[in-house]
Amino acid sequence: MSFADFMSLGPLITLIAAAILAMLLVAIKRNHRIVYSFTVLAFILTMLSIVPITQYIPHAIPPLFVIDLFAWFNTGLIVTAGFIILLLSYNYFEEREERKEEYYLLLILATIGALVLMISRHFMSLFLGLETLSISLYGLIAYLRARERSDEAGIKYLMLAAISSAFLLFGMALVYSFTGKMDFPGIGAALQNAQYMPVTVMAGFAMMLVGIGFKLGIVPFHMWAPDIYEGAPLPVSAFIATISKGGVLVVLIRFYQDIHASRYTELWWIIAVIAVASMFVGNWLALTQQNIKRILAYSSIAHMGYLLVAFLSGVQTGLEAIAFYLVAYFITSIGAFGVLIVMSSSIQDAETLEDYRGLFWRYPWIATVFTAMLLSLAGIPLTAGFIGKFYIVMAGVNGNLWFLLFMLVINSVIGLYYYIRIIAIMFKTADTAPVTVIKPSLPLAGNITLALLVILLVGLGIYPTSIMLLIQQMMQMIK
Repeated sequence: MSFADFMSLGPLITLIAAAILAMLLVAIKRNHRIVYSFTVLAFILTMLSIVPITQYIPHAIPPLFVIDLFAWFNTGLIVTAGFIILLLSYNYFEEREERKEEYYLLLILATIGALVLMISRHFMSLFLGLETLSISLYGLIAYLRARERSDEAGIKYLMLAAISSAFLLFGMALVYSFTGKMDFPGIGAALQNAQYMPVTVMAGFAMMLVGIGFKLGIVPFHMWAPDIYEGAPLPVSAFIATISKGGVLVVLIRFYQDIHASRYTELWWIIAVIAVASMFVGNWLALTQQNIKRILAYSSIAHMGYLLVAFLSGVQTGLEAIAFYLVAYFITSIGAFGVLIVMSSSIQDAETLEDYRGLFWRYPWIATVFTAMLLSLAGIPLTAGFIGKFYIVMAGVNGNLWFLLFMLVINSVIGLYYYIRIIAIMFKTADTAPVTVIKPSLPLAGNITLALLVILLVGLGIYPTSIMLLIQQMMQMIK
């Protein structure tokens, strides 16, 4: 490997070294504060290692990896999101009796898996990254073993991950059997020479879509996703909703582009049906929930449906819309789960609607932050979520996807109802507050983190130009 290879893989190498050192730290002496501080330092160094990569991109490490502006941008997004989740994690785990140190090791490993997905251009690296991410999440989801539903959520995720990996591998094998290639550009070139889409390859793509669908939690592969969100620790739920799904979606975009999949009408219609089903099922089931973690879980299913509309547009603005929407969705989802984290006590998570009745009159700052995050998820103006949804609509218009846009508008209205319902409960008068009220810890670090997320949320909602210019440059590199 050359010096350029090492520099291009700097974030990945930094986190791998950090994982080894964190394991040794835990083995030598158990101390929550020391391991947490070390992990914070590791993420800061990782973010710093992202900066010099711009001198070497675009850079390929054949046959597995490619580091271009697209990978660079999404690597920065993943590492920053992981850092924010890390900051929100300390007080949450400090107040719980379970051993806490291994959580940070697993968090680093899961982030490594997502980073490998960011730069993958080969079936081997895709599967390696996906399994590193999934195996780490097994432990993270079931981490609080004394909690009700924790083990159940871990076992359900284990089963889903095993099924998705089996489908994914079988699909890869079918594609390889026809093309003789495992790198994405090689597969694209082999298919371009074919006169038609072979049945073997179509079956392979379908099975790969099933495997990816389980990871993204889209319909009809969403069955246990809300149970996993509900049983997992809150920081882990935030990780699954953002980093896990973001990593899988990014590698799917690269694969879709490299094999020129927009030429295949059958594949387009399959994804279109999944998009519409995800929007309707996610929003309608969210309407019936009383648990906020389950509401956010079903909401994430609907948001994946929105993203698929831009994905199917087949135009450059569609890819730009996805990139911006991911940034807005990361900020908003982590902020929403961050509110739940700081509101939770050592006894229980603040996850039911009743826990937030009259919240504005007890903790006006937290209620304001939660309101901003929910309005962004609903796509209300002056928030990043509105700009993200606007770009998706624009991509749909450019791609003439009028039916999908009609479905998106209807579902946005449906989604608005359950977001407003949570906000209305928070603003009910103080005399309607429940007798038993969770007393949150409201740590300083958590409040500062939430404040920064609100600033980003409103800032991108008012002035999205600078980041969109970067995204437009980035997307030119994966045409």
